Amino acid sequence: MRSEPPGLRRSLGVVDGIAIAASSTAATTSIGIGMGSLAATVGLQAPAILLVAFVPILGIATAYARLNRVERNMGSGYVWVGRSLGPWLGFLTGWVTLVGTLIFMAYTSAVTGSVFLQFANKAHLESLGGLRLDPNSTALSTVVGLLVLAAVTVTAVTGVRKATRLQAWLLVFEYTVLLGFCGWALVTGSHGFSWSWLNPLAVHDGTGFAQGLVLAVFFFWGWDAAFSVTEETNDVRDAGRGGFIALFTMLALFLYGSVAFQREMSLSELMEQGPQALTYLGAKLADEPWASLPLLALLFSAVASLQSSVIPTARGLLAMGRDRTMGQVWTKVSPRYGSPAIGTVLVTSISAAVALLALAIPKLNEMILAAVNSIGLVVALYYGLTALACAVRFRGMLRTAPREALRAVVAPGLSGIALLGIGIYLGRDYATMSDHFELSPDNGWFMLSVPAAILLSGLVMAAVAKYRRRSPYFVTGHGTDADAVPLATTGAP
Repeated sequence: MRSEPPGLRRSLGVVDGIAIAASSTAATTSIGIGMGSLAATVGLQAPAILLVAFVPILGIATAYARLNRVERNMGSGYVWVGRSLGPWLGFLTGWVTLVGTLIFMAYTSAVTGSVFLQFANKAHLESLGGLRLDPNSTALSTVVGLLVLAAVTVTAVTGVRKATRLQAWLLVFEYTVLLGFCGWALVTGSHGFSWSWLNPLAVHDGTGFAQGLVLAVFFFWGWDAAFSVTEETNDVRDAGRGGFIALFTMLALFLYGSVAFQREMSLSELMEQGPQALTYLGAKLADEPWASLPLLALLFSAVASLQSSVIPTARGLLAMGRDRTMGQVWTKVSPRYGSPAIGTVLVTSISAAVALLALAIPKLNEMILAAVNSIGLVVALYYGLTALACAVRFRGMLRTAPREALRAVVAPGLSGIALLGIGIYLGRDYATMSDHFELSPDNGWFMLSVPAAILLSGLVMAAVAKYRRRSPYFVTGHGTDADAVPLATTGAP
């Protein structure tokens, strides 16, 4: 019988997986901030693009669940791709996931701070100790956001179960507000519903379709966080159940929200409001203090998203640390809390340092914005590779179990090819959208250079792991099993 992983406590259930996956996907933030961007890309066909994007994402989720059943490992794609497609691609899968999340956390912390200050202003708190609480101040928003990041770090360190319980309560509030206001908009909206909103062929621009599809994939990004705590779940199937339930819930919420927004707002109105669309909807439908509820839900969503980004990132680094592809500091587990405490603190410290450096170095801030704009390419890459790893690993089923092969080989394989193909198409489009290189988040070459730099740095780190650390991962391509090596322990911070 498989024993409990050393140090880590197996105490999570399917509800915890749902909370982590749903919080990481952050439906309220995606709808509230991203719907305007999606509308600007594909017009009123946002619901259609979300439906189309869900098809390959469902194939990817099937791959994750299948692979997790035969090889439970918090390293997930990093481990599975390494075994099936080779350690170099496996390491890159883990690396781009980690770097993409760290950049996202640095960006989201400032956004969270700005939303926090907006809510403070709504509550008539416009200054504190002589300091004006201006939500448009990048410096102040970043500092406030980092304080929030520090708070969620404490909850992540003191136990993932406490963190998931907090996330569950935040989700209940968010979804109640989201369902209420979007339902109100569905009933009272002055713009009639059209079935063309669900027709992806109505998007006549191929580039717009590809950009919208990658953006829609980014909407769903995060459901796989449930697999980062797979070694801490009671049942190996709980991670897959949590991921699937969260994924279908996100689809329902995204379709519900996108249709509601388009019932209440015209296309030009939605594009004009952009990242303020949800708060604008609240103000349009209700008077204060009820009009501030969507802003509070947005704040809760951002906080939960930060926390649920910290948890899988620290565990991904723990998996890489025990393979010696990363340093041993990442493998230290607190005996008191049963969590990778030092790794969790280091992860948030790195993101905080990037956010602070962005204040001092404007060009770094431009790079972060470019990375956020093009992060869909990174997500498509590691999702696509993981799906292909599943198809390769179970390809024998095509002969032995053709019916089962549809779920284990065909669906993941086609989904992986689709995402990688869209990523390549969009990368080519970035290369042609600008005739010169410029340090601007809207410059195509610059947007393409950021994910390219992430991949290049990943190759350098892979070489260090192979030739300097002499990681066994690059010999066998296999990740270290949770029971195979005792993890270092450290006292609680």
